[in-house]
Amino acid sequence: MSEHVTCVIIGGGPAGMVMGLLLARAGVRVTVLEKHGDFLRDFRGDTVHPSTQQLLDELGLGERFAKLPQSRIQEISFPNADGGKVVVGDLRRLKVRYPYIAMVPQWDFLNLLAEAAKQEESFELRMRTEVTELIREPGRVAGVRYRREDGTTGEIRADLTVACDGRWSIARQQVKLVPKEFPVPIDVWWFRLPRLPEDEFSALTPVTSKGRFVLVIPRENHLQLAYVDKKGIDPQLRAQGIEHFRRELAEAVPWLAGRVGELTSMDDIKHLDVRLNRLNRWSVPGLLCIGDAAHAMSPIGGVGINLAVQDAVAAATLLAGPLRRGTLTPAALARVRKRRLLPTILVQSLQRMLQRAVVRPIVNGERSGPPAVIAKLVRRFPKASYIPAYLIGVGLRPEHAPEFARRAPVG
Repeated sequence: MSEHVTCVIIGGGPAGMVMGLLLARAGVRVTVLEKHGDFLRDFRGDTVHPSTQQLLDELGLGERFAKLPQSRIQEISFPNADGGKVVVGDLRRLKVRYPYIAMVPQWDFLNLLAEAAKQEESFELRMRTEVTELIREPGRVAGVRYRREDGTTGEIRADLTVACDGRWSIARQQVKLVPKEFPVPIDVWWFRLPRLPEDEFSALTPVTSKGRFVLVIPRENHLQLAYVDKKGIDPQLRAQGIEHFRRELAEAVPWLAGRVGELTSMDDIKHLDVRLNRLNRWSVPGLLCIGDAAHAMSPIGGVGINLAVQDAVAAATLLAGPLRRGTLTPAALARVRKRRLLPTILVQSLQRMLQRAVVRPIVNGERSGPPAVIAKLVRRFPKASYIPAYLIGVGLRPEHAPEFARRAPVG
């Protein structure tokens, strides 16, 4: 069975759902294909930054978003030896409507976007539909072939195919767009532990000692933790077993020692192979890559979702008109990369610097906290914490909803 739409989007993550919503509000016929049956996945990025919350307001979804279960992170701080803390990023200093990062289950965020998009006649979301290959015509990508969960297959031809299918993008592979990989010294292991009533904090809290780096993220009903260590040691960690992991965690974060028994096996510990890369070209005729498909980000700062959403807004803003008129050109696709490249480069450069200067020395046992010069700077000039807060919370080129996508608030 063959169909035709104006735009087909591969992947129902934040980039895919935001772009689908915006294009549909522009009157573009768009179909989003998501291979899973729902959005429920553990340890997906759950950060919604101030600039994304502002975007939701502009789309008329701010009040509905505020009703979702969430916790708020207002600062990024490191504990120091005297029991105090060094605040390296204070989001409360931002002159924005939402001076905090909202920690919201990503499935709730995606469901909110899906419900809004389904109000548009030109939008369709197909779950349990996996893209298996691109349709190729001489000189261009002309759509996708897919397989449903029940084994049936079909194809959708489209004027534009958008790859929002993550760092292992099948679309990117098939057109042989190969990203430049940057060295990454770390991997991350995600897990969760109970949150107790006395755990009252609103900071993204790295807990560090020589050779150990644990990030504690407060969630509404639990603590989400990231254990950061050297890249490539996942087989070794799993061979050592859960008892060894519990001991390491209890020594690193003593106040969690009474809870580590909640980790029953290494199956509770989810490994993230951290990548940092970027495509030189984000498009070929008929195909555009955005979000992780164009640039995989380190989890440092939790900025991956924010950048993916901003890519989607920029792409929809630049391409809605050409798609409606049937005048889409390779040059129009290239303008998306041109607009989003500098923010991507600068954020990745910041992440690489932090990996070298902060994270790697800690996991290598060379230091137990941030460089002394950074700690001294933010103590002497507390307002300096505004800069990292702005880079993480807002970004270097925040995108705003185009006029055609703006709506009055809906509660």
